[in-house]
Formats: sequence, C-alpha cells, structure tokens
Amino acid sequence: MQSKPEQGRSAKGDKRKERLSERVVALLRAQILSGDLLPGAQLPTEPQLIQSFGVSRTVIREAIAELRSTGMVKPIQGRGVFVREREEAGLLTLPHVDMLSLPVVLEMLEFRLSVEVEAAAIASVRRSAMQEHAIRLAHLKMASAVRNREPAVDFDVEFHAAIAKATNNRFYIEVCSKFGREYIPRSQFPGFRDEDNGSYLEVVVAEHEKIYRSIEDQDADRARSAMREHLMASHRRYRALAERVVLDS
Repeated sequence: MQSKPEQGRSAKGDKRKERLSERVVALLRAQILSGDLLPGAQLPTEPQLIQSFGVSRTVIREAIAELRSTGMVKPIQGRGVFVREREEAGLLTLPHVDMLSLPVVLEMLEFRLSVEVEAAAIASVRRSAMQEHAIRLAHLKMASAVRNREPAVDFDVEFHAAIAKATNNRFYIEVCSKFGREYIPRSQFPGFRDEDNGSYLEVVVAEHEKIYRSIEDQDADRARSAMREHLMASHRRYRALAERVVLDS
C-alpha cells in the first residue's frame, strides 16, 4: 500500500507536469498565432521540442494533444505534426472585433458551463418524445443552414432553448430565454457572417450532434460530457480569437 507522503509527492508531480504542458501549449500557440509558425508549417520534431523547452517527452505529447484538440495542429502519418490552415482549423473569421465584447463572451460561456452541462443531463432523462423531436428539429435546421451557407444563429438559439425546455425545470427555461440571441457568442459581433465561417460552424454542428444523440439515447453521462466538451471548445476558440486580436493590434 502506498504511503501518504508518496501519494503527496505523486500529486505534486502531476500538478507540476500539468503546469509544464500548459506552458508549452501557451508558447507554441503564441508562435502559431503570431505567424512565427505559419499555416502548413511543420512543428519541430519531438526531440527538438524536448531540447528547446527542457521538458520530458510526456509533457511534449500532452501539449501537442491539447493543440490538436483545439484544431490548431494536425499529425500526418510518417511526416510529423503540422499547423492547420485557418479554414481547415475551423477558426473564427471576424473582420472587425470589438475587444470589449470578448471578455463578456468568455464570461457568458463560463456561466453557461455552470448551467447547461447539468441541463443537458437532466433533459436526457426527463424529455418527452415531443421535446426530443424539438431538439432534433432545431439541430437539423441549423445543420441545413450551415450546409447552405445561410445565417444559423436563430437555429443555434432554438437548439439550446429546446434542451432547456426538455429539463421541464422553470429556472433552466427562464435563464435560457432571458438572454435570447446573446446566449450565442458570435451574435455579439456585428462583423461575423455565418456565410464566411462555414468550417467553424460545421464543427459546432458536429458538437450539437453528439449532444442531441446523447439526449435521444437518454444517456445522462454522455449528454453532460458532450455539452461540456461543446462549451469548453467554444471557450477555447474565443480565447484563441482574443489572443490573435491582441497580437495583431
């Protein structure tokens, strides 16, 4: 049986490794966003990154995995890891970004995480057949709009509102209806055009699909996880946008 001091040392080691990987992620992300690593460029090899950052192979692999999860890099079998093209990565395209809007958007996403993750789980076990149909219909309407490069914000709102209604809890419903279009981050940027961000919205639609399927299957754990992944991914995307704006200013 492992002693308590050994457990304490292990926990400290895990936290230190996590901090190191976060530092590597931040530095590589900055190089990508600043243009030091251009779209299509190959990242240094694993041994080169280990030497450059002075960290272990495990730390480098965790950092690369995080960059992959946010769509910034992609591995190519037998060749290495490459920076994704902006369109391919599903990054947001905003011609004029109001920096004052970005902190508000990030705060809203944090608030939504605290509310919608559990709402999705509750909806999965309480939804009626009619409510499930409403969620599915909103999802299909948004998918069609994105596919045809048409505005999709209203269908995005409808999808999340339908999930809130499926909780059959007045407070979830009231919170969602209170904000309306403000609930959807991109609605806060007048320069954002759904027609110009098809790649980004296709990623959002795929995330919605996972949420809907989990609710359809009445799987609370999957619904909770899918909603968390969706909102966390949105938070990462808008945080990356904020970093790009700062670097470009």
